[in-house]
Amino acid sequence: MPLTNVQIRPGLNKSDTPSGAEGQWIDGDFVRFRYGQPEKIGGFQAIGTNTISGPTRAQHTWTDLEGNRYAALGTSKALYIYYEDKFYDITPLATAITGATFTSTQNSNTVTVTKTSHGLDVGEYITFTSVSLPGGGATGFTTANFTDFTFEILTVPNNNTFTIQMKTNETGTGMSTAGSATINPYEEIGPTIQTYGYGWGTSTWGTVAWGIGSTATQVILDPGSWSLDNFGQQLIATVKDGKTFTWNPGASNPLTVRATVMTGAPTSTRLTITSDRDRHVVHFGTETTIGDTTTQDPMFIRFSDQENFNVYQPTSVNTAGTFRLDTGNKIVAAVSGKDYNLILTDTAAYIMQFVGPPFTFSIRQVGSNCGCIGQHAVVYADGSVYWMGSGGGFFVFDGTVKLLPSLVEDFVFTTTGSNIGINYSSNEIIYASHNSLFNEIIWFYPAGTPVGNAATQNNRAVVYNYVENTWSVMTLARSSYADANTYSVPYATEYTTTATPSLTTLSGATNTFGASLYFAHEVGFNRVDLNGNETPIAAFIQSGDFDIQQEGDGQFLMRISRFLPDFKNLQGNAVVTIGLKNFPIDTSASSQLGPFTINSSTQKIDTRARGRLANLKVENTAVDETWRFGTFRADVNADGRR
Repeated sequence: MPLTNVQIRPGLNKSDTPSGAEGQWIDGDFVRFRYGQPEKIGGFQAIGTNTISGPTRAQHTWTDLEGNRYAALGTSKALYIYYEDKFYDITPLATAITGATFTSTQNSNTVTVTKTSHGLDVGEYITFTSVSLPGGGATGFTTANFTDFTFEILTVPNNNTFTIQMKTNETGTGMSTAGSATINPYEEIGPTIQTYGYGWGTSTWGTVAWGIGSTATQVILDPGSWSLDNFGQQLIATVKDGKTFTWNPGASNPLTVRATVMTGAPTSTRLTITSDRDRHVVHFGTETTIGDTTTQDPMFIRFSDQENFNVYQPTSVNTAGTFRLDTGNKIVAAVSGKDYNLILTDTAAYIMQFVGPPFTFSIRQVGSNCGCIGQHAVVYADGSVYWMGSGGGFFVFDGTVKLLPSLVEDFVFTTTGSNIGINYSSNEIIYASHNSLFNEIIWFYPAGTPVGNAATQNNRAVVYNYVENTWSVMTLARSSYADANTYSVPYATEYTTTATPSLTTLSGATNTFGASLYFAHEVGFNRVDLNGNETPIAAFIQSGDFDIQQEGDGQFLMRISRFLPDFKNLQGNAVVTIGLKNFPIDTSASSQLGPFTINSSTQKIDTRARGRLANLKVENTAVDETWRFGTFRADVNADGRR
């Protein structure tokens, strides 16, 4: 019998039934579409020698004037620089606390720090400076034991004492509220998860009746996050709803220097960007009066003088200025485009373009009912801006705002039924990025499945290929992702809630806040951890149901007696399974042929498959395997009506 070529269109259709999606792919994992065919994604290898503290909420890569490459990673606990395979802690410090003393016990690594009304909490990170220790054999600790490390506060017995853990045990007789030091707390960033708050002062005026505290469903407490960008070679880092800091790689011994507060800048800002073409730093959702945090307005914009990010007060001889948007409740996100900045509120889109003095910028609304779901859910790529909508859907701005058609939309956004998509209670951690190596826009998001166990961290991804106009989904869990521009491949972070950070400069670290692992993507075929251990990336693609087209759609049963495997770039083995059904309601698992193991020398597979409907699954299960599927040619003929 002549062979039949079963045509399957590229992209996933997760909106139809398996039978309704005939001629389409309906499910997959760790698969992208390339040249019209599904293929396994590239591998990812851990880099950086250590894990860092907390979930990474922002990532930015850039190159300094001497060609050195850097990545900045902002977590809920700290701000790190990745440089030549090592992490450096540049977290800014808050107000110093002087006059601390130490208590230690021989053969113990626990030290009690005493300072009246210190105001510190369990889990805070601190450093010490100006350390003086008693002599006479009271302690075997040296000044370096305190000043070369960051400490996590382990317990707070009262407001006058707290405990830390040293790297080594006390070898002396022990200190008793002796010595002296200055405590330097880390700048407060925020919680590891998005949560809710209630009570006096947690909501806007008039939300509830006088004297009644707001409920836990009325006030969203955003997770700790950052805005990261560069102005020339300098890093600009803004804590969400906090201060803005700078770090200069051109300084003397820069990797030993912490980020410092930006002079003259607002002290409470939702997010910042650098307006690249015109050289302004722009603060969104910021203060109407600089330095007064009570004047923070979620719709207010303030921009610096051109070429001077330390000047924000407008005068007749500079280009600094302000503007307030009027459509929406808050500015959610902003991104610098080709010759414009796109601003997204929770309901609308605005274009901000440089026009020069006396107005500096022109700001106009370009879209409505197209708000953004989260601060990092937007990305500029190849001349267009893509974002995930606050009410569902995906949008693009390429001169006009458009809704992107998608057959995975129900899967991603549906909040009822057997599949619950995005956990909207954690929408602020959604992270979008560009993978320019494969023309992909990726959104990492927290899913609401299974019911009653909604994710509070990103555990899924939805991918749009803007060249081939295809969609796919994955269970790839990444809290941040940076495109291959500074580095040759994308870099991304994976957060584990129960992991303990392993930086050698961190003493007494617990797993309370989890830890982030840094990966280089599109490297090899496997997942490789920090110890070099390799595990497989189990990719698969599943087709919808197809039937024999003879005297009606599905009128005849069909017999598949053989098929010819067709793969491109097959390494190792691929596994093919044929699912069989007599009726659309049936499950393929109840009747299937295979799995058949395919390698580069497999010419054909003989089968005895019989059913009204059939579907195809391609997958791999072992290390060092990769593939791109070609066509499915099979010996298919009618085999009766029942």
